[in-house]
Amino acid sequence: MSSGSGETTTVKTGETPAAPDSAPAKQGWKCPLSDAHVHREDVRKVWKECQEESFWYRALPLSVGSMAVTGGLIYNGVWKSSARFGPFPKLAVAGLLGFAVGKASYIGTCRSKFQELGIKDGPGSGPWSRKGPCGPGHRHCHHECEECKKKPQAAPAEQA
Repeated sequence: MSSGSGETTTVKTGETPAAPDSAPAKQGWKCPLSDAHVHREDVRKVWKECQEESFWYRALPLSVGSMAVTGGLIYNGVWKSSARFGPFPKLAVAGLLGFAVGKASYIGTCRSKFQELGIKDGPGSGPWSRKGPCGPGHRHCHHECEECKKKPQAAPAEQA
């Protein structure tokens, strides 16, 4: 995590952070498997891009198309309009279903965009996930890289 002065503190998995008076005010855990090149701004940019593209290229066209088809079916008498509300309930349901199907159909494309950033696919990964043993908002990693595994073994030999 970074403090106001721009310093970065990295703590290996399994170690406790240093006392607050001897280090910058904000400290945290850093996953050894995390990619240091994936920045929050990049993730936000891809997320916004996915939201906009899924709307303009899938959700809106499918919504308008399904509403047009439904309107045509009602106009030609294949489907009856409601005596009380007219064609609006059927058109609204068709529009909502088209929108939902359009958004859902873009998930694979968004997933591949996040994979290009270096965010791996799977449960508990990606910006849409808030799972974890510590609850929402806590991002602790329980993995340990090969380099970190070797260091604790060498540390007791150095102390003796």
